[in-house]
Amino acid sequence: MARYDYKCSSCGSTFEVEHPMSAHPKVNCPKCGHEADRVFETSGIVFRGSGFYNTDQKGK
Repeated sequence: MARYDYKCSSCGSTFEVEHPMSAHPKVNCPKCGHEADRVFETSGIVFRGSGFYNTDQKGK
């Protein structure tokens, strides 16, 4: 089970829903009952510099 953020287009409420990754349910806002849209956010992970490849970790 994965957790997803949803935002209501009517009242602006943001909430979390848990469902399988393969499911695409229609989610209603718990406050007003209107249909909510899934929120997509970028990841906070940034890879910079060397050391992120298999060849960078091997000994000489």
